[in-house]
Amino acid sequence: MSVHMNTVPALPIPPRGGIGLRFPHHRQMREARPDVAWLEVHPENYMGGGAAPRALEGLRADYPLSLHGVGLSLGSAEGIDAAHLDRLAAAVDRFAPALVSEHLAFSVADDVFLADLLPLPLTEETLAIVSAHVDRVQSRLKRRILVENPSTYLQFSHSTIAEPEFLAALAARTGCGLLVDVNNIFVSASNHGWDAHAYLRALPRAAVGEIHLAGHTAIEAGGASILLDAHGSHVCAEVWALYDAALALFGPVPTLIEWDNDIPPLETLIEEAARADAKLATHRRRAPGARAA
Repeated sequence: MSVHMNTVPALPIPPRGGIGLRFPHHRQMREARPDVAWLEVHPENYMGGGAAPRALEGLRADYPLSLHGVGLSLGSAEGIDAAHLDRLAAAVDRFAPALVSEHLAFSVADDVFLADLLPLPLTEETLAIVSAHVDRVQSRLKRRILVENPSTYLQFSHSTIAEPEFLAALAARTGCGLLVDVNNIFVSASNHGWDAHAYLRALPRAAVGEIHLAGHTAIEAGGASILLDAHGSHVCAEVWALYDAALALFGPVPTLIEWDNDIPPLETLIEEAARADAKLATHRRRAPGARAA
């Protein structure tokens, strides 16, 4: 396997609103170079050859970059796939991102890729497994990663640890950071009757390195209405309000607008990021020691 080593240092990601870069926007991003604070991509889409990784190499010279993985399967009981981890390490070397993140979930079982981010039973055994996997990933990549809270539609009856406490313990054991997906918290809290604000308060402030915002939708399943983390619409008012609460707790944190389905014009994503920017600016002014403009 050929390895592309990037000699250009990573541009730091500012505490501003960024966007998820998707293939339909590659050309416009290359040609127009719009005012976007930073970009995030799924590294699995850029691990091969061809035009896509070359385009990303060109963009990352001008835009801070985050790699948000979907294929490591940190919760798989049989362990991390060594070949996939090697491909991720090569992508990190090639694109020199400022941040790397993954999900608290599993997506591989018995060597079968399940094409979804599935929930885990939150127990001491699971915590030990996921901690060992995070340690292995961080050792291989030679950097801290961020772990994202999932959106969930069921709970395991034998779970013994509340989700935010699980994430806090994972960060304490491994030194990893947390990617706080505010929409996922809202979705899971609505589906399970959790207190979304209590969830936020249970997370360790120092570990929070990034925030995600996205749209969701309501569906009928089994005679009940549940929220689905669909990533195909605007961020709703309730999630914006929960985001304000998150910023009050964690301070200004780099914030990404995720939109993966029914992808809109690039300008729509930039407008959503600008709305996050406005809230971030408000919380910067409120931060201790902040100077009046």
